[in-house]
Amino acid sequence: MAGLSEAFEKNRERYLARLAEADLGAVSKTLGLETENGDLVLPFYNKRFTVTNRGFVDTAGQAPGYGQSVVLFQYILRCPEAPRFEPDWAAFKDFKKASHFTNVNFFHSDTEQAVERAFSGRVAALAEVGAALGGVPYETATRYDVSMKFQALPRIALLLLFNDADEEFPAKCTVLFERHAEHYLDPESLAMTSTWLARSLAGRAG
Repeated sequence: MAGLSEAFEKNRERYLARLAEADLGAVSKTLGLETENGDLVLPFYNKRFTVTNRGFVDTAGQAPGYGQSVVLFQYILRCPEAPRFEPDWAAFKDFKKASHFTNVNFFHSDTEQAVERAFSGRVAALAEVGAALGGVPYETATRYDVSMKFQALPRIALLLLFNDADEEFPAKCTVLFERHAEHYLDPESLAMTSTWLARSLAGRAG
């Protein structure tokens, strides 16, 4: 654990050095972020973080944990010069840079399979905790037991599709991203974003 902590601190220091030089005014316009008392406000699912050139803190004044930190740093530092808008839904494996075997397997096991394990036989619980995390029902051409859209970050939404187990098939979960998400986050950060959702859903449901 000490090695992991040291590695994270070194990475965090590098991120902070880059954040100190970032043009947050330009970032705010591209990402559509609001300001509060002169600082940027960055929502991550149902949490709110204040962004300055010194870092991120939540409403309690606490810095985010490792996974959230990586996602938030990447989101601000990788901000494109202009907004990108491709709202059609895409699978993680279809992103150009996400074809690496480890990334795809990590996403599938820690996002989709994690939801399947936690909510097989518990459709009502998934709908309830999904709403508590900001998910809203989403109509699709194909019917699902649960179909919910989550706004992970400004300009990055996820779609969770879930069918419960029956006599013939096990529970099945599919998580899709708006296609333009790959212009705002790298594949690893996208996978961490969906993994955070899966773990939060399972945690809230006990």
